[in-house]
Formats: sequence, structure tokens, C-alpha cells
Amino acid sequence: MVPFQVWIGVAALFPLLFPCSLAVSEVSCADVVPMKWRRDVISIADFGAVGDGKTLNTWPFKKAIYRIQHMRKRGGTMLYIPPGVWLTGSFSLTSHMTLFLGRGAIIKATQDTTNWPLVDPLPSYGRGRELPGKRYMSFIQGDSITDVIITGENGTIDGQGEVWWNKWRKRSLYHTRPNLLEFKNCRDILISNIVFQNSPFWNIHPVYCSNVVIKYVTVLAPYDSPNTDGIDPDSSSNVCIEDAHISTGDDLVAIKSGWDEYGIAYGRPSSGITIRRLTGSSPFSGIAIGSETSGGVDNILAENINLYDTGFGIHIKTNVGRGGYIRNVTVMNVNMNKVRQGIRIAGDVGDHPDEYFNRYAVPTVDGVTIKNVWGLDIQQAGSIQGIRSSPFTRICLSNVKLWGAGARYESWRCMDVTGAALGVQPGPCSELANTVSAGFCSGAF
Repeated sequence: MVPFQVWIGVAALFPLLFPCSLAVSEVSCADVVPMKWRRDVISIADFGAVGDGKTLNTWPFKKAIYRIQHMRKRGGTMLYIPPGVWLTGSFSLTSHMTLFLGRGAIIKATQDTTNWPLVDPLPSYGRGRELPGKRYMSFIQGDSITDVIITGENGTIDGQGEVWWNKWRKRSLYHTRPNLLEFKNCRDILISNIVFQNSPFWNIHPVYCSNVVIKYVTVLAPYDSPNTDGIDPDSSSNVCIEDAHISTGDDLVAIKSGWDEYGIAYGRPSSGITIRRLTGSSPFSGIAIGSETSGGVDNILAENINLYDTGFGIHIKTNVGRGGYIRNVTVMNVNMNKVRQGIRIAGDVGDHPDEYFNRYAVPTVDGVTIKNVWGLDIQQAGSIQGIRSSPFTRICLSNVKLWGAGARYESWRCMDVTGAALGVQPGPCSELANTVSAGFCSGAF
């Protein structure tokens, strides 16, 4: 039986998911994928699951989701996870369902990795991201489904990733580690009011998806956990990430679109992505684009970002052999504190899947605007280093103030780049003309 309190919990989410304080110019995530009610509600406990943190509940999860898939209730079904620790192996979601974690509910991945299922590599990567061949299935995954909500009363999805991290450090894995949550070829996905922690690899990975909303989430992993990216939209469109706190061992948000010749052949860009009101900390990047951008990345907006104890504040990264493009990117209203390098735009970052990548596949970076950035205790203001055969163009810096950290402080480094700058401290490199005469940049100042 599902307690009446779960309906109160769902109702309480609606003021959060439909805020009334948005500026007129803002487009709310709620306009992309709205929250909806499910008339049919079942509990994982109804399928024999036990929330004692010891009993393995993989079969009850699969039975519950099979029931949702085949009963096909009008309006879909909510699967309620009561308070408790629900240990399980990996499982797949289905269309027209809500996974609702009650207050105090924890879905926890088993640490028995011996029978973890394998899946095919993503076609835009051609192999596992870490190792050739197949990859381990994500802890929770959805493939070719629609109308899925993962929400609750700040319950937790825990990947118990330490066993995977240790195997990776010892080089004892033969396949790429599993993500915590992956949606592939999906649309109309809403993720809200959930804590994600200790992912074996990337945390939240929508790939080949459209209409995805991720908001009011917390994503946590130890500072030294390897490759635990927070949220990675990948070859996806119409993605909205709002009001998130992320503290992990790798990039907080990284926009991707495929890897070298495989991403070029697959040819699906990431576009129409908004990141708003993000806070967090990472030894790597706060807002990242790349380095896997072979399908192209365009029309990106990131605003109202607060970063601390981070390696790179804003990091746009690609490489010869990637091909593709990065264009029409705006990052604005960013505060940084204790960041190693404030801004980095680089054309020499990232490895290759194999020796067959095209060395003549040169990416383009064009139309990047970074404005209203304030940083304290910054070791280096930034570097913009393009590619000799493909200089980065229309790079705009406006009102960027990055104050140094004593004797360690370094100014800008630039190469193979053109653009404009105004109100930048320390003064920008000579490659960025300190003028507003360039028409492409006038709107940024």
C-alpha cells in the first residue's frame, strides 16, 4: 500500500517545479517537460522488496517495472520507494512512469560487480569511453522510452562507486565503468528533487535525447573520485539544467557530442542547452564543453553559476581529430573563488579512441561570449589557445574580473584566436582587440 503522505509529497513539489519568480525573459524548465500526476500508484514493497540495506531487491524492481510496462495504465504509473535502504543491481525504466523516492528512501547499488551486465558501446563513441569493447550497463537506465519522471522528497540514489574506483585505480577492469543514471534515445524526461551520490563513473548521462529537464538535484562524489562527472548532456537537444548543486571528482556539467570518427559519422549535435543557477566544486571544470564534440555543439547558455575550489571555471575543449564545431555559446554571471584557471578555451585537449581518427578533421570554435565574471583567489586568469589551421573566432570577453592569488598569479595566454574584449582585468592578451567596434561582439558589452 502507498501511504497518503506520498500524495502530499508530490503536491509539495509543484511550487518548486513551477516557480512564480522567473524574469519575463527566462524560459522555465517547466515549459520543457512539465510535472504530471500519475493516477496509478504502486509501492516497491508490494513486490516483495525489503528496505533493510542487506536484501538484494533486483528482482522486485524488475517485476514492478514489468508491471508498469505491461499494464499500461492511462496516464502512467508511479513506483513509490518508501523510506529504507533498497539494495539492488542495475535495472531499466520504462515509458510513462514516475520513480518517486520518499523522504529517507535510498536506492543503493550492489557492490557485487561480478555479474554486472554489459551493453554495447555508444555508436558515437565506437567503444567504451575508458576501454575498448563493451561497457557496463548503467545502474539505472532507460533506452528508447518517453515520459519518465524521477523525483521525490530528496531521496538518494547511491552508486556505491568506491569498489569501481578502486578497480580502476588498480587497472583491474576490462570494460568501462557504469554510469549512475543514463537515458539513451529518450524524450520528455524530468529529474528533480533527488540526491545522486558515489557514481561509479559519470552521474547523469542523457545521450541521443530530447526534452530533458534536470532541476533541484544534488550530485555528490569525493573530490578524488575518478571521472565522476556530474551531468553530461551528450548529443542531446532541448536540455534544461537548473538549481543544482554538484560536488564531484570531475567536470560538474560537461556537454558532449561524440568522439572523433565515430561522433563525426553519427553526426548528432548537442544543441539548445540551458544551465542556470548551478553551484559546485571540482578539481576539474565547472562548466565544460567537450572534449568529445565531434557531432557539434551549438546554442548553449550558462548563467548564474557559482564555483569554488575548482580547477577550471569555464572550460571549452577540443582537439585535432575531433572535427565538429562549437558555436553560439554564452556564459554569463559567474562567480568563482579559489579556482586554478578562470577561463580556458583550448584546441589540444583530450585523447582518441584508436589510431583510426582523421588527423585532418579539424574542429571550429566560433561565437563564444563570456561576460559578467567575477573571481577571487584565481591562480591564472585564463588561456585561449586555438588551432593554427583553425583559429578560434569571435571570442568575446566582457566585464571579466579575475583577481589573483598572490605571487602565484598569472595573466592571460592566447594563441590563434581573434575576438574582442572590454572591461577585462587583468588586461586581455593582444589577440583580443580591446574595442567594441567588432559587430559580432557589440551586443555583449
